[in-house]
Amino acid sequence: MSEAPSLHALRDRPFELLCEFERRARAVSAQSGQDSAPEREWVGVALRMAGDLYLVAREETREVLGVPAGMTRVPGARPWIKGLANVRGQLLPVIDLRQFLGSGATPMGRTTRVVAVNHREIPAGLLVDEVLGFRRFAEAEFSGEAPPTMARCEHYLAGAFRRGGEQWPVLSLRSLLESPAFMEAAA
Repeated sequence: MSEAPSLHALRDRPFELLCEFERRARAVSAQSGQDSAPEREWVGVALRMAGDLYLVAREETREVLGVPAGMTRVPGARPWIKGLANVRGQLLPVIDLRQFLGSGATPMGRTTRVVAVNHREIPAGLLVDEVLGFRRFAEAEFSGEAPPTMARCEHYLAGAFRRGGEQWPVLSLRSLLESPAFMEAAA
């Protein structure tokens, strides 16, 4: 094999200089691709509830809504069911997540939001203190152990992501919606 020309020797031949830059860049790119596998990423929606930060999987969330102005109370329902809201022609049960968990009612404020859950069979909008947007984590930052929380939702946690000194418990909306306690909506 011939030895690669020096860049200094190619200074008067611009096209050959560009070709040599490209060859070297491709060699470095191919070598770095062999050294490390691409890191897989987990994306979730960050929310605040009872003073704690939580994550819910992006695929378990359909959308984030403001608190609907007109909710119809459901007679005979548990107190944590705030009512039915008409969202673009579809009825959505709105559930106060903190109240369901036994941590008191969610205070209504300008940051209060409804997280519409993406579940095939159970429509639900969960009232939370605040939604902070998307958060991205490397899968290596995940731990199966979840920290204790203020909202007493340990039965519905699927682990936590840890970054620096922060812990982000992952709230499993699927396990919450499919739990027997959630299905007992009648008072």
